[in-house]
Amino acid sequence: MHTVALRLKPQQDLRAELDQFVCQQGWEAACVVTCVGSLTEARLRLAGQSEATVYTGKFEIVSLTGVMSKYGSHYHIALADRSGQVWGGHLLTGCLIYTTAEIVIGVLPHLCFQREYDAATGFKELRIDTIE
Repeated sequence: MHTVALRLKPQQDLRAELDQFVCQQGWEAACVVTCVGSLTEARLRLAGQSEATVYTGKFEIVSLTGVMSKYGSHYHIALADRSGQVWGGHLLTGCLIYTTAEIVIGVLPHLCFQREYDAATGFKELRIDTIE
């Protein structure tokens, strides 16, 4: 694995920028190693829900995790508000950076992450292939 660092700026869309960056780099497999930053708007799909829940305000990113590929990525995020209350869920587009997002990405050159429909879950799930 090798690592790459990325900094996003105010009003950039966290999910859209990550997906665009992975595609521009042509990575077949990568993961979020760490992220610190803040958001002014968050769109999350909460557990068991089909629609987005939208939060507005000032939030600290306390965790971001993800499996990334030019073929499709999957991210989860946890956010804390000014009182320390935390929300978490599936990261959707529409999460706008407040001050910054400082992200370290691990690139996995011997793997390929694909997404394929799984009838048991109803979602496109991860398929892992090894590249020799």
